[in-house]
Amino acid sequence: MHCPALPEGFDFTDPDLLQARVPHPEFAQMRQTAPVWWCAQPPGISGFDDEGYWAVTRHADVKYVSTHPELFSSNTNTAVIRFNESISRDQIEVQKLIMLNMDPPEHTRVRQIVQRGFTPRAIRSLEEALRNRARSIVETAIAGAADDNTFDFVTNIAVELPLQAIAELIGVPQEDRTKIFDWSNKMAAYDDPEYAITEEVGTEAAMEIVTYAMNLAAARKECPAKDIVSQLVAAEGEGNLGSDEFGFFVILLAVAGNETTRNAISHGMHAFLTHPEQWELYKRDRPETAAEEIVRWATPVVSFQRTATADVELGGQQIKKGDRVGLFYSSANNDPEVFDAPQQFDITRDPNPHLGFGGGGPHFCLGKSLAVLEINLIFNAIADALPDLKLAGAPRRLRSAWLNGIKELQVSRD
Repeated sequence: MHCPALPEGFDFTDPDLLQARVPHPEFAQMRQTAPVWWCAQPPGISGFDDEGYWAVTRHADVKYVSTHPELFSSNTNTAVIRFNESISRDQIEVQKLIMLNMDPPEHTRVRQIVQRGFTPRAIRSLEEALRNRARSIVETAIAGAADDNTFDFVTNIAVELPLQAIAELIGVPQEDRTKIFDWSNKMAAYDDPEYAITEEVGTEAAMEIVTYAMNLAAARKECPAKDIVSQLVAAEGEGNLGSDEFGFFVILLAVAGNETTRNAISHGMHAFLTHPEQWELYKRDRPETAAEEIVRWATPVVSFQRTATADVELGGQQIKKGDRVGLFYSSANNDPEVFDAPQQFDITRDPNPHLGFGGGGPHFCLGKSLAVLEINLIFNAIADALPDLKLAGAPRRLRSAWLNGIKELQVSRD
């Protein structure tokens, strides 16, 4: 297997690269020539004391790593593939309290508790409130449009529903939701200089969320209510989350649940407006398969990582114990061995075994059904109230090492 002809120093986690584009041509080359490839990095640039990671680009290999937690740990170096180089190891260690960065059996224990909030019944109970919220968001965006009928789709439509869904899920009072939204945004934006948010500010915002959630949990232990917080922390007997565990669970919701769905919605709207025949099809038929294709197309998380727990072979390469392994979902979701014409946006695609909710295994996205519900509700509301929406500018992308983010998308209504 020969090395791909990438420029020296090319790195799939370079935030400047991902601010410009998702490197699909390079991913295609990797899948063909070196599906598991050593990407060298200057020591410390990613926040880790090593010299790089293995880039895994084929669907089958990403799925294999995802479903073998005994060989590939989320806990050793966390699931985030690249931090700011100024981060300390102690700051990385704190992140291990988040479920995303746990391994079985601890992960199994926490997930079994948290799953109570994501039952089909629990998600259905949110549907009517979220449907009304989606309609209200779109109506407010229309009312607030500029004189030329343009507005930013991200801030006026995509941002709010995922955050409202999380707030609804955990029972955050309406008057506190603005604070949660602000903290969530700061946590995810520290790599983008436009926001002038340092790693320290992001950390402070994270601690604000943890503190708020711990206080909420303590209040529900004292006085249970009919909400998920009470189910997770206040029920009698064993098998409940401690207040600190609940706090870190809310951190996971605020980033994993909010950022990913927001960016899926933003990318989905851009895809519809650049594929008008798909938008016409959606408005006419509202196919059930649309949300899954939007997530495949967007792949909001470009990559997460695992760390090898033993020497292991993957894709013809010998991976040593302790090596970091990057799972590139953006590449896996465009693997032609799995998807017919993956470069086409096709909302009727079925089957659609994309890895946009993770590659299966213990970390398969707990909130998948909630995310799909949100995507369906917001696009139904847009199709009803803004059927003639048009692009008014190119998307402006977030500078991030692992998120496929859109921070601005100007649109106009006729």
